[in-house]
Amino acid sequence: MSLNLIKLCVGCDSVEDLEEWIAFRLDERRRAGEPAEHWHTTRMVPTRGGEIIDGGSLYWVIKGNVQCRQLITEIRPFTDGEGIGRCHLVLDPEVVRTDWQPRRAFQGWRYLKPSDAPADLGKGKAALAEMPPKLRLELAELGLL
Repeated sequence: MSLNLIKLCVGCDSVEDLEEWIAFRLDERRRAGEPAEHWHTTRMVPTRGGEIIDGGSLYWVIKGNVQCRQLITEIRPFTDGEGIGRCHLVLDPEVVRTDWQPRRAFQGWRYLKPSDAPADLGKGKAALAEMPPKLRLELAELGLL
C-alpha cells in the first residue's frame, strides 16, 4: 500500500480555483519553453518517499475539508538560492475529487495512511462535483456533506 501526504491548499477557495491555478502555471511554463509539469515546493523532504511515489497522492485541504487529491509522481530534493533544503513534489495535473473530510488547520504536510484517506468521488456522487462551490461549502458547514 502506498503512503499519501496531506496539506492545506492555501490561497484556494475551491477545487475549481486549484484547477484554474494549475492550468495557469502549466500554460506559463509552456509559453516559457519549459517542460509542462506541475509541482508543489515544500521545505521538508519526506523520508518515506519510496512509499509515496509508489502510487501515493497529495490530498488537499480546502476551506477546512479534504476535497481532492493529486497523484505524486516524483519527489525532487534541492537546495534553494539561500542554501535551504527544499523539495518539489511533482504532481499529476489531474485533480481527483474526493469525499469531503473535515480537517483542522496544521502547518506543513503530514503523512496520510490509505486507511485514513477519503474515497474518490464515484460516479454516483458526480452531482456533488457539479454543485457550485459556495453551495458545497455551505452544505459541508451544516454537516450535510
